Amino acid sequence: MNECINSKWSVRELQRQKNSLLYERLTLSANKEKVLELAEKGQILKTSKDLVKDSFVLEFLDMKENTDYLETDLEKNILNHLKKFLLELGKGFSFIGNQLRLTLGEEHFYPDLVFYNRLLKCFVIIDLKIGKVTRQDIGQMQMYVNCYDREVKQKDENETIGILLSTDKNETIVKYTLSENNKTIFSSEYKLHMPTKQELIHAIEEEKKNFELVE
Repeated sequence: MNECINSKWSVRELQRQKNSLLYERLTLSANKEKVLELAEKGQILKTSKDLVKDSFVLEFLDMKENTDYLETDLEKNILNHLKKFLLELGKGFSFIGNQLRLTLGEEHFYPDLVFYNRLLKCFVIIDLKIGKVTRQDIGQMQMYVNCYDREVKQKDENETIGILLSTDKNETIVKYTLSENNKTIFSSEYKLHMPTKQELIHAIEEEKKNFELVE
């Protein structure tokens, strides 16, 4: 209810967020204090990690899982449903552009999607991947983030955030490729259907395992 009021959702948007288990996804990896704050105040963006859901639900793209499609097909479909994608991203996002050229020396690079979050005052770069995230994907995203931090962002803005959005976030590779104090690059999965309770239970069990490994 608090988030509905704060974000001024329409009835249709509220129903969609409820059906997509938004609350459960936001609390999946949160500690008790964060869950209590979410219940009392709605979603509060304080850190870069608060931007990243686990997982993102893209059922509105009307694309079938386990079928052949390219990353370009996924990007095009997101652009065609940009308003709904912004709703799924969460608070404070504005769309900057897609395939915006970055020139480094004589080479050109093109991040898939670039957003700006006015609440955290930072750019957010999203690269779309099909299959497992690789070390090369992480390295490329690190390059994008570094480039935006050094060449694009203003002095009063915060560090750029990079999100690798894939069908398999490959947590182990991400964990050991990035530094332990990493706060700018994240890997998250997307689903092309509404999550089921069974999937949520499985996700919670996986988070518990990861927490135990850290401990």
